[in-house]
Amino acid sequence: MATFLIILSCMLWALSLYLLRGRQVAAPAVSFVALVVLSLAKRNGWQLLPINLTMLTGWLCMTLVVMFACYLQPAAVRAQTKGWGYITGGAIVGMIVGLLGFSFNVGVSMLYGIMILATVVGIFLGFLLYTNTPDGRPVGPRSGHFFKYLLAKGFPTAVTVMQGGVALVLLLAIQK
Repeated sequence: MATFLIILSCMLWALSLYLLRGRQVAAPAVSFVALVVLSLAKRNGWQLLPINLTMLTGWLCMTLVVMFACYLQPAAVRAQTKGWGYITGGAIVGMIVGLLGFSFNVGVSMLYGIMILATVVGIFLGFLLYTNTPDGRPVGPRSGHFFKYLLAKGFPTAVTVMQGGVALVLLLAIQK
């Protein structure tokens, strides 16, 4: 059963990354469900990853806030997919770079913070890279729409990718 739950969780995270392109309202929710499914995975009565109720409650609140913020955006902004690949790619690369913090041999909470900060920096740098392309110039830093678009697309991406990063941080922590 644990193998099935792990595979289901991975498939849900893949779906959440796909949903970031067109249905950003649903992407954080699917990512949260993947985290909940992974928290249910047990072997011999013991959880495979120490995902507790406090963590799930915190991520549920963040998921609800970002979904509500996405829902309140104008329909034209929600429908935009400009820079999706750059923002998502930057988030994933940032999360992976943040996971390299395990080489510093510090506490799990510090590694958790490093992963979150690196994901945010990755989103910012990915969007900045996009604004230097011909398609991204209308939302460039001098356009006046830079931070509006960055927050509209980056906030759901951050929460979605960070929830997957939580599982990876815990996995690396128990392997150490």
